[in-house]
Formats: sequence, C-alpha cells, structure tokens
Amino acid sequence: MPDSSNGSTGSTARPSRRTVLAATAGVTTALAAGGTVHAATGPSAPDDRKLRALISRMTLEEKVGQLFVMRVYGHSATDPDQADIDANLKEIGVRTAAEMLARYRVGGIIYFAWAHNTRDPHQIADLSNGIQKASLGLPRGLPVLVSTDQEHGIVARVGEPATLFPGAMAVGAGGSRADARTLGRIAGLELRALGIRQNYSPVADVNVNPANPVIGVRSFGSDPQSVADLVAAEVKGYESSHIASTAKHFPGHGDTVDDSHAKLPYIHHTRDQWEQLDAPPFEAAIAAGIDSIMTAHIVVPALDPSEDPATLSRPILTGILREELGYDGVVVTDSLGMEGVRTKYGDDRVPVLALKAGVDQLLNPPSLDVAWNAVLNAVRDGELTEDRLDESILRVLRMKAKLGLFKDPYVTHAGVDRTVGTRSHLATADRITERTTTLLVNEGGLLPLSRRRTPKLLVVGADPASPSGTTGPPTGVLAGALTELGFTATALSTGTAPSAATVAKAVAAAGDADAVVVATYNVTASSSQKTLVEQLLATGKPVVAVAVRNPYDVAHLPGVKAYLATYSWTDVELRAAARVIAGKVDPRGKLPVPVQRADDPATVLHPVGYGLTY
Repeated sequence: MPDSSNGSTGSTARPSRRTVLAATAGVTTALAAGGTVHAATGPSAPDDRKLRALISRMTLEEKVGQLFVMRVYGHSATDPDQADIDANLKEIGVRTAAEMLARYRVGGIIYFAWAHNTRDPHQIADLSNGIQKASLGLPRGLPVLVSTDQEHGIVARVGEPATLFPGAMAVGAGGSRADARTLGRIAGLELRALGIRQNYSPVADVNVNPANPVIGVRSFGSDPQSVADLVAAEVKGYESSHIASTAKHFPGHGDTVDDSHAKLPYIHHTRDQWEQLDAPPFEAAIAAGIDSIMTAHIVVPALDPSEDPATLSRPILTGILREELGYDGVVVTDSLGMEGVRTKYGDDRVPVLALKAGVDQLLNPPSLDVAWNAVLNAVRDGELTEDRLDESILRVLRMKAKLGLFKDPYVTHAGVDRTVGTRSHLATADRITERTTTLLVNEGGLLPLSRRRTPKLLVVGADPASPSGTTGPPTGVLAGALTELGFTATALSTGTAPSAATVAKAVAAAGDADAVVVATYNVTASSSQKTLVEQLLATGKPVVAVAVRNPYDVAHLPGVKAYLATYSWTDVELRAAARVIAGKVDPRGKLPVPVQRADDPATVLHPVGYGLTY
C-alpha cells in the first residue's frame, strides 16, 4: 500500500517532514538539529545538556505525565469504535488516545490485543502515527514511547501476519545464542516498523520451580548461566534493530508458586541463593547494554526485610539494582493493575512509593487519574521533589532520543510491507523452531511415523485458546501440518479436562486411524487427560504425545512410547513438531529444565540437557 494511503486516524500513514518539524518546533528542534540521533543508521549517545534544557521548560504536570505508560482502547488514536470509546470513558475518563495525551501528557502507551490496538500491521502503524501526531501537536509536545509485550511463545500482542517465534523455553531448548540474537533482531525490526519502540522482553527469570504458575515456559530455563547467555544474546539482537528491550522481572520471578497478577508472591531465597540463581541473567543484560528493566511484584525478605514488593522497595531497586549492579537505565514497573503490587498499599500510594524506590516508568495503573494526581500531589506536598522526577524523566528522554524518536517518530505502510512477516523472516522462524523441538521418549523407534505404514492419523487432545494471535486450535494446526506432509490427519478436540463421553468418542475415532497424535497440556496426577491417553494406549494403536506447554507432562504418562515437547502451542512450534513427527527434520532440542518423576519429585527423570534424536 502506498505511503499516502489514508489510515484509520484520518491522516496519512506517514505525516510529512514539514508536519513533524512544525509539531516539534520550539521543543525538540534543538535535539533533532543537533545530529546526535540517527533513526535510519542507528542511534548514538543522546546529548544530556539538550535533554535537561527540554526538561527545564516542562510544566510539573507535563513532567508527571512523562513517567506514565498507559493502556488505551481502540484501533485509532482519534476515531476508535464506540465500544472502545465507552471502555476509555469508563476506565480513563477520556474518549480516545489523543484525549488521554492532551489531558495527562503520558510519556508512553502500551499496546494490547484485548484493547484492540493490534488488528493488523497497517492499522498498528496508523495508530502509532496517530498517537505521535496527537502528542507532538500539543504545546511542548514530545514523542510517545509505544511499548508492548512481544515475548513470543505464549505471550505476544502482535499476531499474524507478523513473524512469530518460539517462546523462551523453546529457545532455551535450542540452546543457540545466535538464534536468540536473530530472534531479537527480526522481532525488533518488525516492531519498529509498526511504531513500537520498547518491547517488554526478554524474560530474565530463572525458572527453578516446575509449579511456577506465571513464568514457566516464558523463561529460557533453570540454569542461571544458560539463561544469562540467551538473555544477553536476545538483548543484542534487539539493540541491533534499534529497539529498547526490557529484562524482566527484577529481582527474579522464577521460584514462585503464586501468580503476582492475583496475589503477592514470596521468594525465600537467601542472599547467596539470589546471587547464584536469580542475579546472573540481569547482570548479563546490564553488561549487554539493556535499555530497561522491569520490576517484579514479589517479596524477597532476604533482600528487603520490610516485605514490601520489589516494585516498591528502595533497598532492591536503588540499593541492589542501581548501586550494586551499577545499572543507570530505565526501570519500569510491571503493571500496576496487578494484585501483587496492590495488596499492601492503596492505588494512590503505589506510584509514589515506586518512584521513591527508584522506578522511572509507571506502567498501566488501574486508574490513571488516581495515580497521576497522587504523584502530582506528592511533589506539591514535598514527599517527592521535582529533581527526583527530573532524574527519571532524563532517563526516559535519553531512551527516546537513543531510539530516534526525536529525529523521526513516524512509520510508513511501505516500511511495514518491506519488513513485517516477510518470507525470509518466516522461514528463519521455522528454521529456529526446528532446532527447539525436544524428543523425550522414543521406544522401539516409533518416531518418525511412516506415511506408508501409518498414513491415517487421528490428532486429539487439548485445545487451549491459541496464544499470540496465531490461528489455532492446536489439534487443527497439527492435523493440517501433518496432512500437508503427506498423511491424512483428522483433528478431534478433547480439551484440557475431557469427560468420559469425550474420551469414549476419541477412543472410537482411534479405531479408524493407523496412529494417534495426542496434544497434552499441563497434565497432573488427577487430570482426565491421563485417562484419555491411557485409554488410547489400550487400543493398541501407536500413540505419539506432544506436550504443548510444560515439558513435565511426560512424567505423568509413563506408558507413552513417543513423547515430544514443544514448550508452546503456537503455530510455528506445532508445525515444527509435525515435521519432526514426519521425519522431515530431526529433533535437536535439549531440555532446559529438569523433569522430575511424578511419584518421587526428589528424583530426576530427565535432566537438563536431555534430548533424543533420530
């Protein structure tokens, strides 16, 4: 589509250079003219003197706004759908992103699929342009830092046709720093083309607890050094594409049994254990030049005996992260709407305490009005100084300058078409994913399946909601991929908790198949998924199981003679598993976490580094 195509904002996809300069006149002209930031050829060091001069001309209200990164509903900055206008009025008190910027002067906006920000690539680009135009058109207007959670795997906000990569634990199974760096580079290029300049990835948590309900496969694995190596590589990839990456969740969320979205988790590592287990990936990220670090809403008594969540802990954020680890980049909170940070203090205290702890960006408060006014009043009342705000604003503006937002904040449809979901990017994602699929069991050489001996396949199992804007459902994707590879495959969804009737239906359908492929999802000792698999095995038909989330499923199903782990149920991972099942590629992944025996968790069934091949 040509650059002049009208976007949903009612403006062109790329406002003219004259528009940019006019919008930034008197505020950012000095920065743009100074030649210190080059969007096309790469960033260079921002000029602090010019940034401080910019800060000195801001009103207190504008300074407070720069500290916030907020959600907003709608596909357009100025003309969202009525349902999104209603949601904005209810939650934010404004109709549109443009109105939110005018009222609160927020420094950043975060995109979510559920907020209808990410329908398709051209729309995302137009939304980004509309946001920048709205902000730069204000008195002393500044470019907006647009961010999102594009971890890949089970957490991504921009879906197809953008390139989607395997998630972190799958990358950990591949074990390739080069692949992690390539992932960051390509993912960063595509986000940048959409006007998204800050990505809340990679996850730097070391997942040492198989029961972790919130991190799990979002982590590269359980070995601190391996996680550190992959985090650093991915950071370098994002840096090469001029995207701000974000290591999360400091000081480490890998050993929790509670989900901080719903409650306040505790981690009872000693200081020595933290230094050995949790710190190395964050140290590696800092050494690699990470632009931002996200806090965790967790309590670590060994690091702060006050038992404040880390997001609100000065001993953790200033004492350890800033002073001990020497980090002077941007610190962003995890979402302030999560219960983990709201358990101990009210929504009016949380943002103030976060800033006092050392935070720079306040992400997604439940009520922007409450949080914004709380910070404003804290300065007016003397609890926070304006110098403290200036310190954080300088870090945020440095990042904006480094990313080229003062030089050119806009994107084009042509740039989207050249970059997002290209054939070469998609092929690279497929090649990387093929190196992650892990073969855990293959008794009697059951795999690969033969199209001649077992031409007719039944694909059954769990069909959780498809993540990351992929097509899904998993059984359908697997069946489709196997059919393309020469089998005749039929999909039958049995869900994560199949009933007796559903199990019976699957067993009956297996009678007409030569072999069965079953997708398992977080199997437990009492899961009816076990009943399904056991009854399928009892038919005597060959059964191939694919763990489509946690690799620990294999411990609960000892009778299965062929078991693969994909670490997620996105299309790219399921298609790679199909190619492994069909023998088109050899399995090459190695477990990045140990799998304990189900009947004796103290005993390791498959250690880190385990993985079979053909």
